[in-house]
Amino acid sequence: MNTTTIETTDLVVVGGGAAGLMLAATASARGLNVTVLDPNQKLGRKLRITGKGRCNLTNNCDVKTVLANMPGDGRFLYSALSSFSPADVMTWFEERGLPLKTERGNRVFPVSDNANDVAETLLRECRRHDVRFLRTRAKAIVSADGRVSGVVTEESTISCRAAAVCTGGLSYPLTGSTGDGYRFARSFGHTLTEPQASLVPLESEDDYCAQMQGFALKNVTLSAYEDDRLIYQELGEMLFTHFGVSGPLVLSASAHMRHMDSRRYRLEIDLKPGLDEKKLDVRLLRDFEKYANRSYKNALVDLAGQSMIPVLVQLSGIPEETKVHDITREQRMRLLRLLKSFPISISGKRPIDEAIITAGGVNLKEINPRTMESKLLPGLYFAGEVLNLDAYTGGFNLQIAWSTAHMAGQAALQEEDHDERT
Repeated sequence: MNTTTIETTDLVVVGGGAAGLMLAATASARGLNVTVLDPNQKLGRKLRITGKGRCNLTNNCDVKTVLANMPGDGRFLYSALSSFSPADVMTWFEERGLPLKTERGNRVFPVSDNANDVAETLLRECRRHDVRFLRTRAKAIVSADGRVSGVVTEESTISCRAAAVCTGGLSYPLTGSTGDGYRFARSFGHTLTEPQASLVPLESEDDYCAQMQGFALKNVTLSAYEDDRLIYQELGEMLFTHFGVSGPLVLSASAHMRHMDSRRYRLEIDLKPGLDEKKLDVRLLRDFEKYANRSYKNALVDLAGQSMIPVLVQLSGIPEETKVHDITREQRMRLLRLLKSFPISISGKRPIDEAIITAGGVNLKEINPRTMESKLLPGLYFAGEVLNLDAYTGGFNLQIAWSTAHMAGQAALQEEDHDERT
């Protein structure tokens, strides 16, 4: 490897994703000379595909709500969020020519519904302040005299006064999230909370999930249980797949499932959340009266989708050819309970490379929450998903990236520059 030093810069940002671009834009606006390293020809690759290509870039809420949407201890983020809140993020993008809109659940999207516009806004801001982009991978971060002194790339060594690790987690490896940041952190003594998949589809050994593959449910309430303790409940949409279940509700539920190796998880679906048991029974009686002379399997057309009817018949334990007028009250109650709490056993999560977000990462106790600087090595900063921070769906994970990156971009070399001036 050729390690000839070819240039000197103030700050090297490793990773050109959401956090890396925001950090570079923020630091360069302060007058720092910034170089971004990223091997992707198109920067912000993961950002460009988030939200099905629409990019839910934040949530139009207060700081308290962001913290409430984090499964771990979010107090570390309080300073960063207070310094660069969801409202600040929205103002930042709109002032730079990206109109935004707020949709259901306070989710914020570009008016264009195009995630590329979010990435291009960041890139424009970086170019405006002369950020340099090198399409190469960082191999190592090096130190001298107890602080960051350079970054080794595949071609050379760049001399610098600070380095920021914005490499993401392990999800979406095709976009460049290969876990390099964890290696850099460990090389300077940082400890990691073991990375695991979050916001990821879930696997089930229930054969009826595969039987209903491709069948989507809307306006249902999904409840998730850990050892029979309710840990999540939400109204929305989900999907049955060949391996189990997916969709927005399932991805959110997965973020609460942190102990797959030692705890037991299961889901229940309320297929009729708008009806309590009493009203649902009235509805069943009405349908049963309407289809009194049909067989049971042909009497559920108004209650469930075609793909689900055979499964409801199977799980209710009522023989499919039973005439509806012969169904007993006890059998009807079995069907009612099934409609209100349709069971799905969970055997595991899909692989981490299918996850939207990686949970786990660099130990927050080793990071200064007011600067995002390493407590172990001056001049080393971290931002975004590489840190042990994650949140539920709704724009909260990108808010974490923006806030931590903005904090690091404002703080980078601040004290050192102040020392030189005084």
